[in-house]
Amino acid sequence: MSIRKRLSQEESRTVALEAARALLIELGPQAVTLKAVAARIGRTHANLLHHFGSAAGLQKALAEHLAITICATIEEAVLASRKGEGSPREVVDLTFDAFDKEGGGALATWMLMNGNEDALDPLLAVIHELVDDLGEHEGGKMHDVTHALCLMALGDALMGGPLADSLGLKRTAARDIAEKMLIDGAIAAGITVPSQSAG
Repeated sequence: MSIRKRLSQEESRTVALEAARALLIELGPQAVTLKAVAARIGRTHANLLHHFGSAAGLQKALAEHLAITICATIEEAVLASRKGEGSPREVVDLTFDAFDKEGGGALATWMLMNGNEDALDPLLAVIHELVDDLGEHEGGKMHDVTHALCLMALGDALMGGPLADSLGLKRTAARDIAEKMLIDGAIAAGITVPSQSAG
């Protein structure tokens, strides 16, 4: 897809990050290079260097972009759940999908393996902000649950399928446990939990 019209700097970054996200989901984290993103959006390698500085800069910006868009979706689900319009399972599924289907787990792992040790900083900062926003009136009682939920989602994205198979468990076993944990944590924090449909 070639982008021919003149874009603002912010629009150009966003187009590049969306292309990088598509490459991540379609081909995996190793495909997220300046050259591949530039080719996908009809820009030059130099243009992307101007915006991101390096491949590591692009990957870090992508991690932040993923974190912001994913956490916004999770926040909407949490708020809907509190109004009785959604469920804790939706929050669990969105969190697990963020690390699995959206490529967050693969990207974070790949960046860490390539020496980009601050790779998780953007993701962790946005998740921390989300938990603080959602837990403002709960005195931070849900921090432990959110911490465990994110760790479970990351682990499940990286090896959940083979591990569940080897233990003779259904593929959704980790999500089922995370859902129960989230419900129990919400009840302990005094949050009303919508009635659940059997999962």
